[in-house]
Amino acid sequence: MARSALSRDEVLDTAAALVREHGPAALTMRRLAAELGTAVTSIYWHVGNRESLLDALVARTVTDLGTIRPRGATPAERLVSVARALRRALRERPHLVAMVHERGLTERMFLPAQRALAHEAHAAGLRGAHAARAVRALQFQVVGYVLIERNRERAPAQSPAEEELWREETAESDSELARALAAPIDTEALFVDSVRALVDGLLAGAGGSAGDTGDGAVGRGPYSH
Repeated sequence: MARSALSRDEVLDTAAALVREHGPAALTMRRLAAELGTAVTSIYWHVGNRESLLDALVARTVTDLGTIRPRGATPAERLVSVARALRRALRERPHLVAMVHERGLTERMFLPAQRALAHEAHAAGLRGAHAARAVRALQFQVVGYVLIERNRERAPAQSPAEEELWREETAESDSELARALAAPIDTEALFVDSVRALVDGLLAGAGGSAGDTGDGAVGRGPYSH
């Protein structure tokens, strides 16, 4: 028997779960109705046709990525926390993010995270072009890292594998390096290490760059020409 009570949010939650697990192609109105235990006409009543449903999922994804909030006691810690939260959000919903991109809303989706990064860059003493470069560098680091992770996860089995390629002679007689590169990658730890190093470099000399001129212009820092 078809269920009688159904909300728009429940339809969107179930549709989003289908897309996250199986991709947009798996989202048909008939399959969604079966997942919800209702009639297809009920789905249309709540969200309209399939294109309207996809538009609603895209809008929700954009909103979800606007909930990222910095954490930490210092600007550097908060910058790292935003990068970690953004990576996690992108990894949790790759198909939905792809749908956002296809509809030309990628920049709108990233704006809240960029604003959070800009706020912390200002708190660290960065201004103008220096702050903008920090925001862009961290955004590109996150997106590039996620793309590499997904490519590695989807790649076919490698032969020879990394553990077979890295030997002491390959590592210039550095046996510890060879063992480390042959070991499985802790992608979370590697990401945090790389972002922290990037943040440290971006914030180096920030105090001077913010106060060198009375009009807020960027001083002679690592990005000055």
